[in-house]
Amino acid sequence: MQKPKIKELCLSWGADLFGVADISSLKDEFLLSDSAKKKVKRAISLGASVSNAILDEISDKPAKIYFHHYRTLNMFLDQMALRLANLIQGEGFFALPIPASQIVDWQKQNAHLSHKKVGHLAGLGWIGRNNLLVNDKLGSQFRLVTVLTDMDLEVDKPIDKDCGSCKLCIEVCPAKAIKQNKDDFDHIKCLEKLKEFQSQHIVDQYICGVCVKACKGKKGGKV
Repeated sequence: MQKPKIKELCLSWGADLFGVADISSLKDEFLLSDSAKKKVKRAISLGASVSNAILDEISDKPAKIYFHHYRTLNMFLDQMALRLANLIQGEGFFALPIPASQIVDWQKQNAHLSHKKVGHLAGLGWIGRNNLLVNDKLGSQFRLVTVLTDMDLEVDKPIDKDCGSCKLCIEVCPAKAIKQNKDDFDHIKCLEKLKEFQSQHIVDQYICGVCVKACKGKKGGKV
């Protein structure tokens, strides 16, 4: 099965973003078995948009309805990744769907892999000041999932862009974790604020969404 057909299917299933990454430079970071890392050479990155109406419910802190929506989007993406992996496997190739949101090292807050790094390599956007993947059309208002495979798919090229003069996320961040230089993002301040939101029973998971709401992009169309 060729890349255009796979992309067409994923978009028909509800994906808003689709890209293929060469992960040769990244897979040593994956928290997966050595055998799996040896097999894979491509990653299919899929994104689904966050609801505008849900984001409108966020103020200077997350909203309970955003927390539910966040989990629902992750489940939707996981199901789509499973469907795609099964399809690729049926073609005789190796396919490993990686959960949209599953922490495997709580101390370091690490998942099996970084979906945003894969998304960047797949040409879906750049890492912004908010420490999230930023897409031209959607800003950071989307969630990601990844399917790893040994299928020799044509890869997309990373986008050579940045946030430019936009500083909206800096202005609204409740933790003051976002800086002018994206490399100065304060992970500790961000995590402490997430813990605070959870301890206040605002949400039951380490999520915020304030900077996601601020990062809108240009909207429109699937890529």
